[in-house]
Amino acid sequence: MTTTAAELATPRTVSHTEWLTARKQFLKKEKEFTRLRDELSRERRELPREEVEKQYVFDGPRGKEKLADLFDGRSQLVIYHFMLGPGWSEGCPSCSYLSDHYDGMTIHLAHRDVTLAVVSRAPYAEIAAFQKRMAWKFHWVSSYNTDFNYDYHVSFTQRERDSGKVYYNYADQQFPSEEGPGLSVFQKDSDGRIYHTYSSYGRGLDILVGTYNMLDLVPKGRDEDALKHTMAWVRHHDKYEGGYFVDANRGYEQPKPPSHSCCSGEHQS
Repeated sequence: MTTTAAELATPRTVSHTEWLTARKQFLKKEKEFTRLRDELSRERRELPREEVEKQYVFDGPRGKEKLADLFDGRSQLVIYHFMLGPGWSEGCPSCSYLSDHYDGMTIHLAHRDVTLAVVSRAPYAEIAAFQKRMAWKFHWVSSYNTDFNYDYHVSFTQRERDSGKVYYNYADQQFPSEEGPGLSVFQKDSDGRIYHTYSSYGRGLDILVGTYNMLDLVPKGRDEDALKHTMAWVRHHDKYEGGYFVDANRGYEQPKPPSHSCCSGEHQS
């Protein structure tokens, strides 16, 4: 007999004694997972680092800033690579979903010697307009006309895309956009030297999404198995009201640029 999705989403109903027995049994696995996660985090911290020798200059609300400036006086920097390309009408909905979680954590990170910054390839004026719309406060700068996004493999040239595969998440693969999401970690020593310690992409970014962690606790979970594009249900937080509909067959669609853009010639080769 075939089990339907609705039946899978409905847990068995049992007595309290049976519930407690099942819960304690599952707790053993949860504790094992926690210990494994702690070990994985320890091994991540022990990965080697590489010195950042190239000089990057970003544009943002404070004017021109070097990579060293983004540390904001701290020794550790986390950069989220936000998918907002030059001329896009708005930021990627999935990146926006992740970024809805950032403002509350910045003060706590700062008191653990960590600065969070967000970087996109769009010119800063386009970033500022979208950030104002979304009412975000985190520090967001533009890498436009620099190699930064390309060096950290979150932007792809037209030539790469025309070849059918781009280098993303440490492998050559097909990708539906000229921009990709990612996270990169940097460390600055007392002598001012900067090191790249870690980068993560794709599902490696799940850990940033508090909403996903909450959904994982409820009976239906993330409820994304039937969707062609995992985050097809996600909207910008100002677009959920009125006529909300999830098209399970919809793939990822890059935000549509205007018919012409003064920025369209950057890094096309």
